Amino acid sequence: MDRRSFLLSIGGLALSQLLVGCGNNNQTKLSIQLLKSSIPSQVVDKFSQALQPKAQLKFAPVDQIQNLYQQLQRWQEQPKTPDNQQAWTRWVPFMNSQTTTVVDLVSLGDYWLKSAIEQKLIQPLEAAEVQKLQYWSKLDERWRQLVTRNDQGNLDPQGNVWAAPYRWGSTVIVYDRYKFQELGWQPQDWSDLWRDGLRSQISLLDNPREVIGLVLKKLGKSYNTENLDTVPNLEKELQTLNQQVKFYSSNTYLEPLVTGDTWLAVGWSSDVLPLLSRYPQLNVVIPQSGTAIWADLWVRPTKASKNDISSKWIDFCWQPEIAKQITAKTKTNSPIFPDIAATDIQEPIRSLLQTNHQIFSKSEFLLALPTSTAKQYESLFTKIKTS
Repeated sequence: MDRRSFLLSIGGLALSQLLVGCGNNNQTKLSIQLLKSSIPSQVVDKFSQALQPKAQLKFAPVDQIQNLYQQLQRWQEQPKTPDNQQAWTRWVPFMNSQTTTVVDLVSLGDYWLKSAIEQKLIQPLEAAEVQKLQYWSKLDERWRQLVTRNDQGNLDPQGNVWAAPYRWGSTVIVYDRYKFQELGWQPQDWSDLWRDGLRSQISLLDNPREVIGLVLKKLGKSYNTENLDTVPNLEKELQTLNQQVKFYSSNTYLEPLVTGDTWLAVGWSSDVLPLLSRYPQLNVVIPQSGTAIWADLWVRPTKASKNDISSKWIDFCWQPEIAKQITAKTKTNSPIFPDIAATDIQEPIRSLLQTNHQIFSKSEFLLALPTSTAKQYESLFTKIKTS
């Protein structure tokens, strides 16, 4: 998905913080490649301090989730480096994502999970390992379902656990509150995008699944509808919405809103929330009828060796206090749903990160669709934009 290959990076793990706990060669080691800005450096420090016995930790931030996926593919293609050959390269700090040495864990977006399983780029977590995870049973059932899949990468309650979610976000509506004061109303749901006064005032993501998906949601259908021909009035609704749109983009969709060229945008919470403190005229709402949700996951490369310290890291990210830190620093949600106090995060972001379980239950992960269905989405989207 476009969101997973584009990131507005604000802060995050610095290169100087990649290698933690340097020590003798007999220490346990953990190496992780992760999406830049998805884990605060303070969390890595706390994990290092809490570990007994001490260990060498190396966290390599990578700019785009797509690069992490491609790295998994490269590891799968190359022969595994023997333990006694070039062992020194494993603990040289990463200067980019082109490392030839397989790491212990990698960040991956949920949308890429099916493909990673199908291509055998990752291995499942062992059943005994999952049982030892203290917070696994405390995750909402939907998170456990998301990562429990068969060998084809499809959701399957009898399948293996292939990943561990550590943060998530949603598709949101962000708008200029002052412009809407002139209209006399405030957006609350997808249907508001069709209202009078918004012609050529909206910027949308240049993404067929997101745009067609929000129309499907307005019509009471699923984001993951597999046959668009079965949805009455879908094309008509899309054409009407297109008249409201001034701008399609998946990376600069917020710029016209900030400059006043548009009044409203639809975008990803990970891009939108960091902007609120700088642009107080902006307000954000999660659509009441439900929205698309995404998750960042920990996965284990196929050629990685399983070790206890990687399991400890997964569980550590789910500790309520640590989950709060990840939420506060990265401005994303946690699958643990920690209570957020006024002292943890200031408004207006706090209310957006306090999960509304009613809306969450109506929201959906964007599941990978059959190739023929994906082409149907792309074809209809292109037709609407060029009409």
